[in-house]
Amino acid sequence: VFPMSDSPVHTIVATQEKGDLPFQEYFVKYQCQPQMRSVRFEGIDQASLSAEAAEWLRECDWVIFCPSNPWVSISPILTVPGAQAIIETKNVLAVSPIIGGQTVKGPAAKMYQEMGITPSARAVAEHYGKLLRGFILDSVDKEQATLIDQCGIIPLVTNTLMSDNQSRIELAKKTLSFAEKVEKG
Repeated sequence: VFPMSDSPVHTIVATQEKGDLPFQEYFVKYQCQPQMRSVRFEGIDQASLSAEAAEWLRECDWVIFCPSNPWVSISPILTVPGAQAIIETKNVLAVSPIIGGQTVKGPAAKMYQEMGITPSARAVAEHYGKLLRGFILDSVDKEQATLIDQCGIIPLVTNTLMSDNQSRIELAKKTLSFAEKVEKG
């Protein structure tokens, strides 16, 4: 695991009630209670990819977005100047952090709602859009697979809830197997 950048980048959550809050304050002090209006990344324009991250991205075959919050975990990485340009040249898969309209942990579903978007696996796939070749969604959301496929993203429906070590291993194996299938066409 490499940092996205060696430069300082601060996630700022613009809220209805409290104004602009550093993400940690929004998350810890206010427990994600204020209504989010937007997210921005202060310092991102001056940031650059860390040398290790840039080298790894250039040499990898696949980039896999784990089931993390698209707004505050993945988007900062994609926003670092140069990162998305490299990632666009790679095969990219994502695992949905939304299961049945909810997140297992964290504020992603709440953030989608407050941005006026119904939280769903499809919303996550659309968030990443053309970056994705494949998308893994939970069996609970299987009816969304056709809609994701219509976006030009190959879906895989499987159990994505990682409740124990065995389920983590199974999802990792299925993800790698899916990557091979997507690559072969």
